[in-house]
Amino acid sequence: MRSHLLNGTTAESYRRSVTEGVGRVADKLASVRGPFTGTTPAELAPVIDAVDLDRPLGDVSAALGELEDVYLRDAVYFHHPRYLGHLNCPVVIPAVVGEAVLSAVNSSLDTWDQSAGGTLIERKLIDWTNGRAGFGPAADGVFTSGGSQSNLQALLLAREEAKTDDPAKLRIFSSECSHFSVQKSAGLLGLGTGAVVSVPVDAEKRMRATALAAELAACRAEGLVPMAIVATAGTTDFGSIDPLPEIAELADEYGAWMHVDAAYGCGLLASPTRRHLLDGVERADSVTVDFHKSFFQPVSSSALLVRDGATLRHATYHADYLNPLRTVAEKIPNQVDKSLQTTRRFDALKLWMTLRVMGADGVGGLFDEVCALAREGHALLAADSRYEVVVEPSLSTLVYRYVPASGADADPEAVDRANLHAREALFASGEAVVAGTKVDGRQYLKFTLLNPETTAADIAAVLDLIAGHAEQYLGENLVHA
Repeated sequence: MRSHLLNGTTAESYRRSVTEGVGRVADKLASVRGPFTGTTPAELAPVIDAVDLDRPLGDVSAALGELEDVYLRDAVYFHHPRYLGHLNCPVVIPAVVGEAVLSAVNSSLDTWDQSAGGTLIERKLIDWTNGRAGFGPAADGVFTSGGSQSNLQALLLAREEAKTDDPAKLRIFSSECSHFSVQKSAGLLGLGTGAVVSVPVDAEKRMRATALAAELAACRAEGLVPMAIVATAGTTDFGSIDPLPEIAELADEYGAWMHVDAAYGCGLLASPTRRHLLDGVERADSVTVDFHKSFFQPVSSSALLVRDGATLRHATYHADYLNPLRTVAEKIPNQVDKSLQTTRRFDALKLWMTLRVMGADGVGGLFDEVCALAREGHALLAADSRYEVVVEPSLSTLVYRYVPASGADADPEAVDRANLHAREALFASGEAVVAGTKVDGRQYLKFTLLNPETTAADIAAVLDLIAGHAEQYLGENLVHA
C-alpha cells in the first residue's frame, strides 16, 4: 500500500494518475450539454449505495471509471452558461492549477513551521485586499472557509470589543435581507437570535438608514448596547448594497462595530468600472470577502479583513505544542494566532495564481461582464408581460415571478405553485438551473448571473422554458378543477 503514498519514489505514478483524472474531467466539461442530468435522489442513491467501500478497486483508473457513474455524470456543472442558480461561479484555470498544487504539497496554514512561504503568500494577499478596501497599514485579516465563518469571527471580535459587562444587553443590527449567518452567529456566540434587530429595507432592498437610526436610538433609550451593525454589500437574494457611508456615520455616533458582509460584492474591489459602489467600506471595522463567489475561485476561498489588526487577538490562544507564547516575541508568523481554525488549507494559493496570471483588472472585468448582463436581463424581464421583476440589479442577481395572462385575477397561491413547479420541472429536465426565494410571502424565481459565458439569448431561452412549464401546470390544474 506504500505505493499509493505521494513522495519522491511515486512521483511518476502521481503524474500519470493526476493526468488521467484531469483528462476525464476535461472530457466531461467539453461534452456536457446542460448544467444537470435531471437525476433524482431515488435514482442516484442506489448507485452509490451499491458501492462496497470494504472492497477497493486497486488502482486509480478503475476508481475514476466508477467515479463517472457515482459523481461526474450527474454533477451540477456551474461552468455551463445556463446554470443560473445560486452564488456559484465558474472557476478560472490558474486557480484550478493552484488547487492542484496546494492539494499535493498539503501545507497547513496554522504555523510557520508547517507552511513557510504559504504563510507569507497569504499575508501578502490579505494586505493586497485590505489595500483594495481602503484600509490603512494597521489592517490585517485571515483566510477562512467561507462567508459564514468570516461573519462569525467578525461578530466575535465585535462582542469582545463591546463596552459592557452584561452580554444580555448586546444587540446586532442588520437588514431584513441580510444573510442568515448573522442570526446563526448570534446564537453560536451565546447572545441568542433575539439579539439581532432586523432593520427594514427600502424599495431597492437596501437597509433604510433612517430606520436604523430609529432602532439605534430605541436601543440606547432601553439601556441596551449597540454591539454591531452588519451592512451587506451584495445581499444573497437581490445583490443589493446597503448605504455604507450613512451606516458608518451611525456606527461612529453609537460606538458600534461596523461589519460589512461583502461576500458577494467583493468582486467590486477588482472592478475597473464599479468600485465606487463600495464607497464607505473603508470605514468598516471588518469586512467579509468571498473570492469563491465573485473572483471566480474554487471553493473554498474566503477571508475576513479587519481595519485594526490588534482586534484579532480575541481569536488568539497559545499552545506549547503548536504556537507557544515565546513565538510572539520571536516574531514568528503563525496564522493560527488570527484564525478560528487550526489546521487550514492553503486556499490563498488559488487567488495568488489568479492574480499572477490574470491580474486584478482581468478578474474585475469578468465580474463587470456579469453585472452588465444582469442589466440586459432586467430589460428583458421588464419588457416581458409574462413576468414581474422586483428591483433593478445592483450586481448580477435578478428576482422575478411568472404571472399568467389573467394577471390580477389569478389566484396568488396558484401562481406561487406554478412558479415553484416551473423551477422544479426545469431542474428535472436538466436544461437549466435557476434558484427560488420568497418576497413578501410569495414565491419568486431568481437568476444569479456569475458566468461571463452566459448571454442574453440564454436568459431569454430560459424564460421561455419557465413560462412553458408554468403555463402547462396552470392549464392542467384548470382542467382537473
